[in-house]
Amino acid sequence: MTCIFCDKAEEAVLENDLAYVIYDEYPVNEGHMLIIPKRHFSSYFEAKEKEHKALRNLIYRGKDLLEEEYDPDGYNIGVNIGQEAGQTIMHFHIHLIPRYKGDVENPGGGVRNLKEAVVEWEGEK
Repeated sequence: MTCIFCDKAEEAVLENDLAYVIYDEYPVNEGHMLIIPKRHFSSYFEAKEKEHKALRNLIYRGKDLLEEEYDPDGYNIGVNIGQEAGQTIMHFHIHLIPRYKGDVENPGGGVRNLKEAVVEWEGEK
């Protein structure tokens, strides 16, 4: 079975030796990024310390890029670990989701309330 993330490094908008960043193909908000390790493994808990550092570095670099290109008002950073937690691609990745004032009526609860934004964003495609 082929992993779609193992073949996405060439689409990177940012990268370092151990990880890379792409824009999510199904974003919940404009600018939604994925930070992905180059080594294939499925869980946050399997990452080596040097991979955690590389991923953290790209979270900050991704935030800087989003500031320049989209000027968001806030962020959600998220990880799904296991199918029961919503992980659908079994190659570990981190979501960096820019948030915008008014993207949902009441942003309390963070990503739990992004479902409304997903429906609105997909309707704009």
